[in-house]
Amino acid sequence: KPLDTDLIAQLVAHHEVLITVEEGSTGGFGAMVLHHLANEGLLDQGLKVRTLTMPDVYMDQMALDVMVAKAGLDRKGVLNAALSAMGITEGTPIRSATA
Repeated sequence: KPLDTDLIAQLVAHHEVLITVEEGSTGGFGAMVLHHLANEGLLDQGLKVRTLTMPDVYMDQMALDVMVAKAGLDRKGVLNAALSAMGITEGTPIRSATA
């Protein structure tokens, strides 16, 4: 806090997908961003939003990087969330923007 609403508006203006990532549970930063987006009408044009958080379940104690990976908050999990939001599934050919 405070939420950088100018940065959020800039991201929304130039991207079709917005992903928030936090090592907390549901109801934190991602919820604040969604609340702002809804109040400003920034979801009205089809922006795809994914809020990635730690699951609200008991997790056995383990190394932080293992817990983050299990929750899908590592590089692979964030990439998969972005691709999924864009409708790209495993095996879908990806064209370069310059192709």
